Amino acid sequence: MRHRSHRHTLGVKKEHRLSLVANLAAQLITHARIRTTLSRARAVRPFVEKIITLAKKGVAAGSPSVRLHYYRLALSRVRDETAVSLLFKERAAAFANRKGGYTRIYKLDARRGDAAETALIELVGKDDVAPAKPKPRARKAKAPEAAPAQA
Repeated sequence: MRHRSHRHTLGVKKEHRLSLVANLAAQLITHARIRTTLSRARAVRPFVEKIITLAKKGVAAGSPSVRLHYYRLALSRVRDETAVSLLFKERAAAFANRKGGYTRIYKLDARRGDAAETALIELVGKDDVAPAKPKPRARKAKAPEAAPAQA
C-alpha cells in the first residue's frame, strides 16, 4: 500500500506541474487575486500557504543570515524574484498575526469554451476574519402517517 500518494496531478507530468504551480503562486503573490480553474486553485493553495509561512519565518528571524536562508528557500520554489521580494517586503507583514488560512477560494461559473469549473483564489486581507458558518437547522420529525381506515 502506497501511503501519501495523492496529489493534485492536473493531468501533466511532475516537472510541468511544479512549473505551473510556481507560476500560479507568483501571479497570486503579485496580484493578490487570480482567476483559474478550480482544480488548479486547489493545487496552488497548499503551495502558496507554505511559501507565506516561509516568508513569515524569514521576517520574524532576527539575524540577516536566517532571513536570507528563508528568502532563498522561497525563491527556489517560486522562481520569480519580484514576487518573492514583494512577499517578504509587504505581504508577509500582513499575515504576521495570522496562524494560517492565507488564501480563499471562491467557485465561479463554468468557462464558456470547455465548461471547466473556474474559481477565484485570493489572499485574505490583513484583518479579514473567516465568515461565520451557519448553524445547521434541526430537521423536523415526520409525523407518522395515519393508516387507512378499514371498513
